Amino acid sequence: MKKYALLLILAAFLLSSCATQQNRAERKEQMRKAVAEAVDKRQMHIGINSMETMRYGTRMVSSDFFLELRGDTIRSYLPYLGQAHRAPVTWASQGLDFKAPIKAIEESHPKKDLACLKFEVDINEDNLLYTIELYDTGKAYIHVRSFHRDPISFDGELEMAQ
Repeated sequence: MKKYALLLILAAFLLSSCATQQNRAERKEQMRKAVAEAVDKRQMHIGINSMETMRYGTRMVSSDFFLELRGDTIRSYLPYLGQAHRAPVTWASQGLDFKAPIKAIEESHPKKDLACLKFEVDINEDNLLYTIELYDTGKAYIHVRSFHRDPISFDGELEMAQ
């Protein structure tokens, strides 16, 4: 009797393990499709987890920060920590918080599971170059270069619509 009970428990465990692996595979495929669609449509919202600066290292950030693309418009709500070489009076207090039109987007796929978007934005007497590296897993790396400030990078994740 104990043998049958043990076999039944083992069978249930194996079935639940297979179901879990199937669920993971389904979620992974859903994310891959969501990333491909976001890149194709230029419609994405990336939540930020951390930032990396040239002078101050890596810092965790609150979950409020994000980068959003809507076609040919960027909505950037990102912190900035770095040194300004020449700064307009208004920009220092607002970080990378703006909504602006994007200059032409350049898309590339350096790896099978990676999409890379590069574009420029003009704000407050400065020109910013954004590079977004977006993996099939939804993991995103954002690099921002300014002509008048230190570069800064961000780690985040593509947020899927629920």
